[in-house]
Amino acid sequence: MNSALGEVMEVCLLAGKIMLQSGAEIYRIEDTMNRIARACAIPEAQSYVTPTGIFLTLQGLEQNQQQTKFLRINNRQIDLNKIVEVNEISRKLSEGEITLHKAREALLTIEKSSFLYPLWLQIIAAALTSGFFSLAFGGTVNDFLPSVAAGGLGFLLYTISTRHIAVKFFSEIFAAFAIGFIAYLFYYLGMYNFNIDIHIDKVIIGSVMPLVPGVLIMNSIRDLMAGDLVAGLARGTEAFLTAFAIGSGVAVALAVLM
Repeated sequence: MNSALGEVMEVCLLAGKIMLQSGAEIYRIEDTMNRIARACAIPEAQSYVTPTGIFLTLQGLEQNQQQTKFLRINNRQIDLNKIVEVNEISRKLSEGEITLHKAREALLTIEKSSFLYPLWLQIIAAALTSGFFSLAFGGTVNDFLPSVAAGGLGFLLYTISTRHIAVKFFSEIFAAFAIGFIAYLFYYLGMYNFNIDIHIDKVIIGSVMPLVPGVLIMNSIRDLMAGDLVAGLARGTEAFLTAFAIGSGVAVALAVLM
């Protein structure tokens, strides 16, 4: 029974790890882990999840058959497709369509795979998003191309710095500084060289939108509404610091150049 309990523990923690690293809400992670445990005939399962760790206790049929484990989570990103895949495996396991062993193999495959779009496509999407956001916030046609350039290059620098710099929030500062620099460059060239009226504020606002932690803010609110106060406040603080880092990067760039 202990070996079977250990296998259930491994599958539950693996599912929770993938979901937490992919940006799922806390209550959804705990519910998925508990459902997997119930599907494996575990009498009692208690899970406690924070943005940086997972606690899980499983109680077997015997009083002395109990396991508790903690899993530390360091890296987090947004990958909604992985969340969908884990939910699908949990549903199939609960309905008896797959075995625990098959569920473990499927989760390991999901963990190793990457559903993210190619980097070049992400950059194009971020660039176009920046351009249209500048128009949505009251910019003109003259602001579109500068926003596309600043947003695309800023997102590229953010992605590269995230992969190579472990310091939290530095990537946002670096990318926002680059956006502020590029926006001012277009503003200066347009005004003094080509006599084109470019609104630097609209360019900056549109260009930083791909960096704004929208999913993090939404998950923070949903966690608070679900009663997960610690996780909600932690994610809200992270979102606030991310927004502060973006604003600081732009402010430093403009203070240096203007």
